[in-house]
Amino acid sequence: MATTTKKKALVGAVIFGVLSIGLYALLFVKEDLINSTFGKGGAYAVLPIATAFLFSFVHGNFTGNFWTVLGIEAAKSKGCK
Repeated sequence: MATTTKKKALVGAVIFGVLSIGLYALLFVKEDLINSTFGKGGAYAVLPIATAFLFSFVHGNFTGNFWTVLGIEAAKSKGCK
């Protein structure tokens, strides 16, 4: 069971790691287009926020899977008494 979880986490870490690298590469390669589009104002003001959520989602999934592959998990809470 633990081996299956680590294998799934490894696949997830690789997929989200590649996506994260791709997003950052796209951000730097298309920097001028992104700056001009995001700076238009109006409805375009939502784009930086959506981009931040996208980066956060992809990077967070990569990080979570990465730590699972290494065997580091959050402590289980014992509940309130």
